[in-house]
Amino acid sequence: MPRKPTISPTKLTTYLACPVKYRWTYVDGRGKWYLRAKSYYSFGTSLHRALEAFQAAAETGVDVTASVLAAYEDNWIDAGFSSAEEMAEAYHEGKEMLERQTQDFVRRESAAKLLFVEKQLRLDMGRFDLVGRLDRVDEHDDGTLEIVDYKTGRESVAEEDVATDVAMGCYQLLLAGEYPGRPIKATIYALRSGLHASASMTASELDQFAKDVRLLGDEIVSTEHQEYAEFTPRAKPLCQGCDFVPLCRLHEDYG
Repeated sequence: MPRKPTISPTKLTTYLACPVKYRWTYVDGRGKWYLRAKSYYSFGTSLHRALEAFQAAAETGVDVTASVLAAYEDNWIDAGFSSAEEMAEAYHEGKEMLERQTQDFVRRESAAKLLFVEKQLRLDMGRFDLVGRLDRVDEHDDGTLEIVDYKTGRESVAEEDVATDVAMGCYQLLLAGEYPGRPIKATIYALRSGLHASASMTASELDQFAKDVRLLGDEIVSTEHQEYAEFTPRAKPLCQGCDFVPLCRLHEDYG
């Protein structure tokens, strides 16, 4: 029996931005030969892997900051940087961000119970499973579950940014599937500045969002079986810097 397809927030946003880019990224194997390492992916992944060490350190009572920084050094990814100087600058910036953030983690521990960090959840959506990895989830005294998402490249964030973010909506949907009936709010932390903002969905909003995700996911699953000739690449601002432009230029309708 074939495995059910999985749809992630990244897949949803990629498809919404450009179905052809989605195809080269997730469906057509030719796309992998055009992918280039990105410094911002390496930087963000390095930070998130380091933050995974927080929960283990907090539970064992060891020095949290030292454990997180050690994990950062062990998991540092150097791919995609244009020079050794650029990499060194990014490494030291990340170290400062982690030192600041682990102290915030400790402060949060006194106000809320940490449920988990860097955990993948899955929700059956019919033709596909919705999957997503949550950076952190806290449980507050009033029973509210708070999703905390860390953005390594952001300087600022507002409530509207959280409310309209597809990934944050998916995380709320996934968490509601794990903890039905519990109040949930979502928070984005801009790691570069320390600013944060929160938003939450009503039950009816979450229900409508689930319907929208199911419709979009069904469309994605269906298009994965179409021939490339049924896709028509169109030039758009997103094309600037896209790895797959050379592939799209092979298509006669691109322009």
